[in-house]
Formats: sequence, C-alpha cells, structure tokens
Amino acid sequence: MDWSDSTFWLALGLLGQTAFGLRFVVQWIASERARESYVPKTFWYLSILGSLVLLVYAIHRRDPVFTIAYLPNTVVYVRNLVLVHRRERQREAVASLGAEASS
Repeated sequence: MDWSDSTFWLALGLLGQTAFGLRFVVQWIASERARESYVPKTFWYLSILGSLVLLVYAIHRRDPVFTIAYLPNTVVYVRNLVLVHRRERQREAVASLGAEASS
C-alpha cells in the first residue's frame, strides 16, 4: 500500500471513493423507503461526482488501469440522468393533459 502521496491527493482520492460508496447507501435507503428496488437521482449525481474525482486521482497517479476503469463511467451516468429527466417531463406532460381534459 502506497500512502506516500501528498495529503491533498490522498484526501481527494478518499473523497471520490466516499462519494462513490455513498451512492449505494442512498440507493439502499431509497429502496427501503419505497419497499422496492429504486434508484434515485441522487445515486446518479453521486456516481458522476465520485467517478470524476476518482478519474482525476487516477490520472494524477498515472495509473492506466484505474484511469481506463473510470474514463467511460460519467457518460453512462449522465445518460441515465437524461433518461430520468425525460421520463419526468413525459409524466408531467401527461398529468398536465389530464388536468386540462378534466376542467
């Protein structure tokens, strides 16, 4: 184990890992509350944050395996958020049409 990096970089790497790990806690709590498997938007935002911070850390460490592992992640997480937001807009549009039809 190499702890010889500066305190700043170690703290940044640990921050990224914490954000990335917290997403599972958030998802677990949200699923327990919903009483079914549920992935809240916060999961995706924490995924983006953790992935980007860990990517920066991996680049700093010049670790090609770690860098390649985190390089594509943000694209997938952002795409999931786009899909979530699109679904929300569609639901709002349907609800709005339903409200107009009943008035």
